[in-house]
Amino acid sequence: MMASGEEKFIDMMRALAVDPAARALVDDAAVIAFGNETLIVTHDMMVEGVHWLPGQDEADIAWKLVATNLSDLAAKGAEPVGVLLGYMLGPDDARFAQGLGDALSAFGVPLLGGDTVSAPAGGRSHGLTALGRATHRPVPARDGARPGEVLWVTGPVGAAMLGFEALRDGNAGIDTSAYRRPCPRLAEGIALAPLVGAMMDLSDGLLIDAQRMALASQVTLAIDSAAVPVPESLPNSRRREAMAWGDDYELLFTLPPNQCPPCLAYAIGRAEEFCGDSVLLDGAPPKGRLGYWHD
Repeated sequence: MMASGEEKFIDMMRALAVDPAARALVDDAAVIAFGNETLIVTHDMMVEGVHWLPGQDEADIAWKLVATNLSDLAAKGAEPVGVLLGYMLGPDDARFAQGLGDALSAFGVPLLGGDTVSAPAGGRSHGLTALGRATHRPVPARDGARPGEVLWVTGPVGAAMLGFEALRDGNAGIDTSAYRRPCPRLAEGIALAPLVGAMMDLSDGLLIDAQRMALASQVTLAIDSAAVPVPESLPNSRRREAMAWGDDYELLFTLPPNQCPPCLAYAIGRAEEFCGDSVLLDGAPPKGRLGYWHD
């Protein structure tokens, strides 16, 4: 399979990210020892037409920008300390500010600063840096899955896909909140941090994120598609599509076979000795698109 533009660029960046805190750019966030604490730092961007629909409520855009970054902290079992905003001025800045305030209040995180710019007409983009404090050391990583461990996910995949379609099509009868206002699993991440083998959040699709965990851990992750939770309204014929769509922001993690998670979660597979394929779906390598990459 030909590498995407995103993959090629990240490979170039790995040659520069030599500090151990960068975790070779194969993890959800940087992990920095800082005195007696461990600082977790992540930065995500959102682009109009990719991460939100043109004309979408600016308050929802602000909420999602905060939530997606906090989801990376959740995957580290981190407690949020604050955020820095990079904002491109637009048609309804007051509405964005309202949504930002809603998100900061909901997740108990302060705004610490940032930068504001304007640009010629065209697609807009925003960035956010989230800072967190590790609640457990060693800090969970993607590379800790071991053969025999059970693979779990904290909630269903596919709800964001259905919400996006309903919002795009103007279908007022379908709940779109999973797409517009995702909820990072912060409490679950903190509870899981002392127990997991590996942990990461689901942003680009269950299958591609499982592949990333498997490659980092040098194992095969065997997934049972029937065990993967999906919304009740999702047609069974779209289950495979839901596993590759992304924007779910649940936590994917492994635990020893005798360990029960301390939060609601669903066992969806198992880590096995590497068999030549990073991911198996119902016993075979999954065909077609695994998830989202930027071209």
